[in-house]
Amino acid sequence: MKVILYMAISLNGMIAKSDDDTSWISKEEWDSYSLAVRNAGCLIVGHRTYNILTKQPEFSEFKDVKLVVVSQKDFQTLASNHLVAHSPKAALKLLSNFEQVIVAGGGMLNASFLEENLVDEIFIDIEPIILGKGISLFRDKDFECNLKLVGQKKMSDSEVQLHYKVIK
Repeated sequence: MKVILYMAISLNGMIAKSDDDTSWISKEEWDSYSLAVRNAGCLIVGHRTYNILTKQPEFSEFKDVKLVVVSQKDFQTLASNHLVAHSPKAALKLLSNFEQVIVAGGGMLNASFLEENLVDEIFIDIEPIILGKGISLFRDKDFECNLKLVGQKKMSDSEVQLHYKVIK
């Protein structure tokens, strides 16, 4: 199984404003992210990201996607194909029949997956904005991860995507 971390960030590495606002993310980025999730057929997110994502009108695109929420606490999900796991490894176990898995935030979950050396590739879509305050791509973990750039593409006139392989 290939584990892919896929995130949109501001130029200074924020994935959302302090109030969880992600309205600055472009349609081009959403379309690219949505296609990756639908092609994988599954998605792993943290509980805070789940609460944000499920309120977006575009979330209906994921109706056939198996979604796992990583949370220390049990809580009610919105659909029968949405499951709860208590750790990154437990989430991957629930999706063991998939060839690839998309991990998509938040910052604590991203850091947990890297800290446990579970990520194989990273896609970072850089939006043309700088946020003074916000939620960083990786939070509150002590880890180091070496990467190899394997691709880059221009997604719009002012947005780029970087594709990295994690060196293990």
